[in-house]
Amino acid sequence: MQKFFGAILTLLILVSCKEEKVLVQELEQEDPIEKPIVKQFGFNFEEFKVVQDTIRYGDSFGELMLKNKVDYPKIATVSQNFKDTFDVRKIMVGKPYLILKSRDTSEIAEVFIYQNDRINYTVVDLRDSVSAYKSRKEVKYVEREASGIIETSLSEAILDQGIDYNVTLNLSEIYAWTIDFFRLEKGDKFKVIYKERYINDSIYAGAEPIEAALFEHKGKPIYAFSYVADSLKQITDYFDDEANNLRSTFLRAPIKFGYRLSSRYNLKRRIAYYGNRVRPHKGTDYASPVGTPIIATADGTVTESTRRGGNGKYVKIRHNGTYSTQYLHMKKQKVKRGEFVRQGDVIGWVGMTGNTGGPHVCYRFWKNGRQVDPLREKLPAAEPIADSLRVAYIDYITPQKWQLDCIEYVLPTPEPEEKLVTLNP
Repeated sequence: MQKFFGAILTLLILVSCKEEKVLVQELEQEDPIEKPIVKQFGFNFEEFKVVQDTIRYGDSFGELMLKNKVDYPKIATVSQNFKDTFDVRKIMVGKPYLILKSRDTSEIAEVFIYQNDRINYTVVDLRDSVSAYKSRKEVKYVEREASGIIETSLSEAILDQGIDYNVTLNLSEIYAWTIDFFRLEKGDKFKVIYKERYINDSIYAGAEPIEAALFEHKGKPIYAFSYVADSLKQITDYFDDEANNLRSTFLRAPIKFGYRLSSRYNLKRRIAYYGNRVRPHKGTDYASPVGTPIIATADGTVTESTRRGGNGKYVKIRHNGTYSTQYLHMKKQKVKRGEFVRQGDVIGWVGMTGNTGGPHVCYRFWKNGRQVDPLREKLPAAEPIADSLRVAYIDYITPQKWQLDCIEYVLPTPEPEEKLVTLNP
C-alpha cells in the first residue's frame, strides 16, 4: 500500500514538474524587450565606437584622421576630390564633430561627421570607396506671433518676452530705411509673425526671418511683408501693403555700427603736409577699428577686387548703368571679381593698406562715371513690385495682414511699487 501511494506521489511530482517546464518554456518563448536603436545623422551608433569632440586650435582634418588610423590615400582623396562638399581647409575652431570607429580591436575611423551648425552637417564616409555628402537634421517649424509697446528700447521690449535677439536685428534691418531706431518714441508699437526652429521637437535652433511685421512709429503704421519678387535670383525683399519696397537703393554708410565720419567729400580740401595746397578728397572716410566688416551699400556685381597704389586693397562694385561704388584701404577682401553681392553683404574688413594715417574705409561713389558726394545725393528708392506681380502680391499678403491686425499688443510689465516699511519702535 505504501508502495502504491509512493508511486502516485512520484507521478504527481513528475506531472507537476512537466507543467512547470511547459510554463517556463512558454515564458521563455515570449518576445524579448528590444533596446531602442540609437540612430543619429543616419547611423546606428550601436554599430560603432563613437568619439565626440570639437575642433581645437591647430587641428586639421588630416591629423585627426591619421590619429584614428585612416590611410593617407583616403585622406588625400577627401582633400582633393570633395572640395565642393567638404573643404578640409575651412574647418573652424569650436565646431563639434564625431568620429565613428569600428568596434573591433583596430578601432579605425570609418565615418567623420562635421557639424556646420545646429542643423546642417557634413558626412565623410571612409568605408570602402570614400564618399562625402551634406545633410541636415529633421527640423520642426513653429509659427509664432509677438507684439509689444516700446517703453525704452526695441530690444528691451522684445527680450522681456523671451524672444530670440535675432528677431530684434531682423526687425531693425527691415525698417532701417524708414525708421530711425535711435530715435524711437515711447508708445511706438510693433507686431511680428515668424517661425522658430526646433530639432527633435524640443531643442531650440533659432528663429527664421520675419514673414510679416507692423511697426507703428509716431502714430504712423508701416506694414512689411517678405516676398520673392525676383524668381530667377530668388531674392527676397520686404514690401509694404501698397507693394512699395521698404529699402532704399543705397545704404548711407558701408559700415553698420561703430564708425565715425572722419573726412567728408571735399574738392577744395587743403592739407598742411603738402604746403597747404588744394588736394581734392573725392571719398567719404568712415573711421573704425581694424577688422570691422565693410558691407556693400547696394546690390551689384564686383568689377574689381585688387590692390593698387595709394588705394591699398579695395573692392569696386557696379550697381547699374548709372551707379558704382568703391571701398578702399581694406585689410582683406572677401569677394572676387565677377561675384554678385547683395546690399548688406560683407565684402571685406577695415584696414590700413595704401596711403592712410589710420584705420578707416574710404567710400567712393560714382554717378554716370563721375565721383560725387553720396551724402548730398538724393538716392533713388528701390523698385516696387512689378505691375505683373502686383495682383499676386496683394492676394499673398491679404491673410497675413488680417493676421497682423488681429494680434493684440502685449502691454509693458509695470514696475513694482516701492513700499514704505515702518519699523515698530
